[in-house]
Amino acid sequence: MASADLRQQLDCSICLSIYTDPVTMRCGHNFCRVCIDRVLDTQEGAGAYTCPECRAECQERPVLQRNITLCNIVESFLSTRPDQEETGIFCTYCVDSPVPAAKSCLLCEASLCDKHLRVHSKSGEHILCDPTTSLGNRKCSVHKELFRYYCTNDASCICVSCSLAGKHWGHKVEMLDEASEKKKEKLRNLLQKLTTKREETEKRVQSLQERRREDQGKAAGVTETVTALFRDIRIQLEDLEKRVPSEISRQEQRVSLSVSDLIQQLEIKKDELSRKMRHIEELCNMSDPVTVLQEPDTGDLYDTEDTERHDNQVRGAGDLDVGLISGTLHILSNIITGINIGIYVQQPTDLLLDVTTAGNNIKISGDRKTASCSHKNQTRPITPERFQYNQVISTRAFSSGRHCWEVDVSKSVGWKVGMCYPSIDRKGLQSDIGSNNRSCCLCRRGYNYQYSVILDSTEIQLPDSIPCDRVRLYLDYEAGQLSFYALCHPIRHLHTVTAALTEPLHAALWVGDGCITICGGVSNWEKFP
Repeated sequence: MASADLRQQLDCSICLSIYTDPVTMRCGHNFCRVCIDRVLDTQEGAGAYTCPECRAECQERPVLQRNITLCNIVESFLSTRPDQEETGIFCTYCVDSPVPAAKSCLLCEASLCDKHLRVHSKSGEHILCDPTTSLGNRKCSVHKELFRYYCTNDASCICVSCSLAGKHWGHKVEMLDEASEKKKEKLRNLLQKLTTKREETEKRVQSLQERRREDQGKAAGVTETVTALFRDIRIQLEDLEKRVPSEISRQEQRVSLSVSDLIQQLEIKKDELSRKMRHIEELCNMSDPVTVLQEPDTGDLYDTEDTERHDNQVRGAGDLDVGLISGTLHILSNIITGINIGIYVQQPTDLLLDVTTAGNNIKISGDRKTASCSHKNQTRPITPERFQYNQVISTRAFSSGRHCWEVDVSKSVGWKVGMCYPSIDRKGLQSDIGSNNRSCCLCRRGYNYQYSVILDSTEIQLPDSIPCDRVRLYLDYEAGQLSFYALCHPIRHLHTVTAALTEPLHAALWVGDGCITICGGVSNWEKFP
């Protein structure tokens, strides 16, 4: 009874047969590897994977772990108690009712149960083997004799007559057991290799599944970032949509009131002119010269200055604030720029500082991301590549494409971040980034968050004072543009420099105090397909 219960526990619930290479799912249920793989394949694309036993769901395809303990139990059970009924081979002589065969006789070409096996001839000519249905395959089709040897030349089993005469004459032959053991040894070696290969494949599958989970996590993060970006854009656009028409309406009302006042004044002036015109017409129609001459002189009835003053008032009253529209377009431009930067940029961490170029009063961190101002000389060897002052450039140069990276400047008051050609001077005042025609930088001096852009020794003071702890640089090499952004809320575009680029460009840092860190990486910008 206990054996029967154990036998039932070793059945796969999918194929209803004893486990073959059993594996375990997360929920703890076991299946044949081939069986569960087929089930999971059918569930591909359904949105969730389900255990056939308990219906437990998971969003990702489960990682199947080989159940070594259960595998050993199955092998032990099969070796110690082979189930004869599993063979489906029955005794040839039990004609009344099918009885499972215990052995097959190759000479008699019959299968025998335990009862008939006891009375079976014990002669050496009779060869017993495990129950089989392919008894005819054990004899030579030509001589009708049992196979005794194995011909290595033709890779076939042969009988005694074949070895002594016929087409196998003179061939190298081996006893069946010997040849079988040699083949088993090869198969064992092959099995070992295949087992190792399968384990390597399982590890690779697990690695790829982990990679897929990481990619899904990254995609979720990007989706969240893009969603937040568009939410911010909608808020800004809604604010503009409310504010700009309201401002235009206010200006229109102001202009309309001014024009209405002018129209009223001009109407009064027109009535006065009409009255004077009638009086003059009356004088022109008089026949008495004395009366005409005694009438007071009207002088210049058409006041040119007064007319010009009214015209100026009309023109002034009719001007809408064009600057409002220009400012609105500038805000929209910044929003579009934010979309380009927020959506089309990836930032792998491959932008590193080149220690061989760092001035000896700059300390470079172990990960080559942070440059710190140091009062202690680093005593690096003086080489043509090394800067004399507190500067360092990146190991990587850019000669094409669009690239973006960020620099944390929260721990420094005085700094410069920018780009330079590799041909920049390394010594003298002309080696400072921005102080030559081979470099350009964004600069901050002091605590007032006042920025300037320096190019070819020309300093452009930026009007806005914007507190921020991080700045972003964007290079479009083909367009010859280097743009600087303050990463506050919302992102502020500070300045864009446009020039014809003639050499590859390196990222460049100058540190006056504290430290600055490259916290974002660089890559070619590729739009989503």
